[in-house]
Amino acid sequence: MESLSFHITNLNKTLKNIKSEVMADFVCNNLAGIMIVTNKVVLSLDLQTIKKYVKNINQINSDSVEIS
Repeated sequence: MESLSFHITNLNKTLKNIKSEVMADFVCNNLAGIMIVTNKVVLSLDLQTIKKYVKNINQINSDSVEIS
């Protein structure tokens, strides 16, 4: 659980660096994958930034990362 809050903080810093108004509010890890809940509907650039951040996390198989 501590690691999830760490990733929310880092993801929000990453989104802030691209001057996005989107912030990650919640991250949930389940059998189907990772669900990231944001405060707004995300744009394509935001999705790409989130995908890039998630792929750079060492504990995640980057081949299975998809964006909706």
